[in-house]
Amino acid sequence: MRKEIFRMERVTYKEAEITRLEDFNLQIYEGEIMGMVPFNGFGMAAFLELLQTNLPIYDGYIYYNGELVNSWKKSPGTHNRIGIIQAKSSLVETMTIADNVFVMRPGFKQELIRTKLLNRQLQPFLKEIGIEIPADARIENLSVFQRVVIELLRAVVAGSHLIVLEEIGALISYRELRQLHEIVRHYASKGFSFLYIYPHFEEVSNICDRAAMLTNGRIWKIISRDMLRVEVREVYSYTEEYDRMVRSHLQKREQNGKKTEEILKWKSYSESAGKEISFPIYKGEYLAVQIHENRILQEMTEILKEDFSGNAKMSVIQESPTVSMIFPELDYMDNLCMALSRRMGNLWPNHKIRNNIRQEYSEKLGNEVFEMPVEALSEKQKYQLVYSRVMLQNPQIIFCVKPFKGADLTHRMVIWKLLEDFLDKGITVVDLSLNLSDSLSLADRLLLIQTDGSIREICREDFASVSRQIPWRHVYKENSPLADK
Repeated sequence: MRKEIFRMERVTYKEAEITRLEDFNLQIYEGEIMGMVPFNGFGMAAFLELLQTNLPIYDGYIYYNGELVNSWKKSPGTHNRIGIIQAKSSLVETMTIADNVFVMRPGFKQELIRTKLLNRQLQPFLKEIGIEIPADARIENLSVFQRVVIELLRAVVAGSHLIVLEEIGALISYRELRQLHEIVRHYASKGFSFLYIYPHFEEVSNICDRAAMLTNGRIWKIISRDMLRVEVREVYSYTEEYDRMVRSHLQKREQNGKKTEEILKWKSYSESAGKEISFPIYKGEYLAVQIHENRILQEMTEILKEDFSGNAKMSVIQESPTVSMIFPELDYMDNLCMALSRRMGNLWPNHKIRNNIRQEYSEKLGNEVFEMPVEALSEKQKYQLVYSRVMLQNPQIIFCVKPFKGADLTHRMVIWKLLEDFLDKGITVVDLSLNLSDSLSLADRLLLIQTDGSIREICREDFASVSRQIPWRHVYKENSPLADK
């Protein structure tokens, strides 16, 4: 009989009289890699908080490691030893790896820290999973992948029976992701349990034993191990509107034909690869660039900041733009118009132009947003603000850095439609990502930049042959006899 590690039974949880989780049921067994696909982000923060802290719940029961830790009758407010690894690091950057793994773990009581001893104790753990990092390396000098591995290792050493990985696939390259999957499988074989949260079913099915479908704070379906290995129509039927948008877009792009007029040649020297990276960019196309090495993406992003800023013909939508490209000290109108000055000079005193812009965009954005503080905007309204700002600039090329990172299904649809609007205006879009999220559904071409800097180009008619774990591959596979089975 399989040992149960974690169970939420009929849990309903409320915050300020708002129901965040309702009739929530989830069961995870020892050594299992359980997947979770959130179709929207509602309730996710509450769920993660309840995993670690036994807060008062309205109804239901929560069990961890065979014990009842929380219920509607009694919520002790205690903490569960569950590791949660997210985009934001929980490591102390100014400390070494060994200090983070051993000293910062619960229960460490030594007053005198013997650094050399801790370094020696860490080495077998690193060797076991095939990771070569000096134990005395400081966290601030690690790559994102190394940081994730150290957080996972800390959870293992701390004795966390359940370890949660939330959207880690968006942070690292496919090569690093495959290595991480091997590490996860290794520890699962030793009895550790994992909850793998990612908004795309393809990636979850590649690593998980079962998968839970989450929407509006409820688990509406658990997909078995056998069903994970095939195309699950119920998953795609749940996103019918998104699916229709993608298919309509593909038909429209096929009717428009291929884009072959080169408007820019990307040329940059990569210190990481030790060679020049070069590729053409065509007018009006959506070019998806999947980069297999995080350092190469960082180099390319720096070039965009240093060399392309101030160029009115080009624009850059940064990673996590609702945070990185929103300026709370400015009002909505100033945030919207700040890029327009590249085209029209100093428009701040020109009230007539600003009024005309407000009148033009109020129908699309809503008149109420112009009176709101920008920090009070919803996530959707923030995306609309940033993308409308870029549209006002009217550039020839827009570079987007990880445009779908961290977005749930609802907001991925918003981002997707905003990107399609650029294409409808004839603007070229270059999508720079480590892992393809929804990019393939928009792309006319796909470039794969390998760790050594070599480039492989895949045209739209060959998208069906790409890796099965890439989202939206199924729409190309349906009509192609070349796709792998």
